[in-house]
Amino acid sequence: MPARPAPLARASLSGVALEVVAADITTLEVDAIVNAANTSLLGGGGVDGAIHRAAGKELLAECRTLGGCETGDVKITRGYRLPARYVIHAVGPVWSKDERRSDRLLASCYERALAIARVNELNSIAFPAISTGVYRFPPERAAKIAVETVKRDIEKNAGSLRRVVFCCFSETAGQYHSAAFKACEL
Repeated sequence: MPARPAPLARASLSGVALEVVAADITTLEVDAIVNAANTSLLGGGGVDGAIHRAAGKELLAECRTLGGCETGDVKITRGYRLPARYVIHAVGPVWSKDERRSDRLLASCYERALAIARVNELNSIAFPAISTGVYRFPPERAAKIAVETVKRDIEKNAGSLRRVVFCCFSETAGQYHSAAFKACEL
């Protein structure tokens, strides 16, 4: 059984525990992990490839039946060999000069993932730093959007959610999210 990583930051909002951790998202024991997916949903590099490898070939087989996913949207699958019961595949934007559009699409990933978590009555969800790898979204900006969006969404309707984890692959990314907690007065 994997150990629960020590939070770099923690807060509580509307009965929901919010945490920032530096860890491998594929090891977290939560109801759902969010995959920073591409539009095909058929795997790729970074966290997407790691999730597909850890979940096993069954995840790819299920993803093939979904017909892809639009940028800013999500789809849900089983978690298969992961500790998480589900994977919510979120297609983040590639960073572009149209900053407002990129910001809006990134926020949509978090909103849609939380919405599908509530529909499926999930209690816990873990997010990676969506779009900050090969999609080149500035990590500090992405962290602020992630935390602001989750905070706003939970304040409106926490639903079944009781724990939200911002799972960062590095301590540096964790520091961006911790700073976003402070900026959002969490």
